[in-house]
Amino acid sequence: MTETALLDDLLPALEMHQLVDQAVTRAGERTWTLNELDWGSLRPERLTETDRSAVRFITFVEDHIPGYLSHFLEAFPVADAQQELERFGFNREYFRFLVAWANDEERHASALTRYQIETEMATREGVLAELAAEGRKEFTLPYEHPVQSFTYTLVQEKATQLFYQRFRETVSEPFLKDLLGRLARDEARHFAFYSNLVGAYVARDGSAAVPGLKDVIATFRMPLADTMKGYWRWSLKVADATSYDHTESYDAVVRLVRGFVDTPGDASVTDLGEFVQAIRRVR
Repeated sequence: MTETALLDDLLPALEMHQLVDQAVTRAGERTWTLNELDWGSLRPERLTETDRSAVRFITFVEDHIPGYLSHFLEAFPVADAQQELERFGFNREYFRFLVAWANDEERHASALTRYQIETEMATREGVLAELAAEGRKEFTLPYEHPVQSFTYTLVQEKATQLFYQRFRETVSEPFLKDLLGRLARDEARHFAFYSNLVGAYVARDGSAAVPGLKDVIATFRMPLADTMKGYWRWSLKVADATSYDHTESYDAVVRLVRGFVDTPGDASVTDLGEFVQAIRRVR
């Protein structure tokens, strides 16, 4: 059993309720719909081949939301009458966030899928078949402690936000530029929730939380990396074209730990920063 597994695995349900309340309130205030997008502004002739490739790539990632959601619902069940009340309370609160989060991600997938169809990048039949072939594949995370799963998602959300921002800077097609801005803002909201959630664990556990966070960073791989054929070659081409590096998102974990572990000169915090920089240098 790892050191992280020995820590209390869940925050108090009331604390989780407060964190989720903040997140779902912000989601309700900042939501958008496909119908409000200006589909008449599409200028597909302004898309480069790199733009088209990147859109196809991120559609696969966003469309895998059923797999992501299924994993978290299984890991944090809400249909288990035998679990203790406090554990159910935590899972029930997390379910509230997952519903709002999944609604955002499903909207992203729907918008990108429609974008492919409207720009004649793909036929409706073709793109739905492609997405189904990848979407049916299982998504799992290998971590023992909930804070590690939350840290994984924190990094993923920050990485996705950064990519959308970088991609937006390279495109000239007006509709896509607007859409990428919306996607980036949503991912920033998701990152903020997970940052607050992981921060609550670090505030509670202090330096004892660091080994588990290091394990996540050491093993981090973006979703679909192990299931999509040709993922690495495709992702590297897209990253190179947009000057994007997903390891930049690791710095968010270092900043978070420094913000909550307030002992000056704490060796574990320094070690985490050096650990992240060492990983980034070899990738």
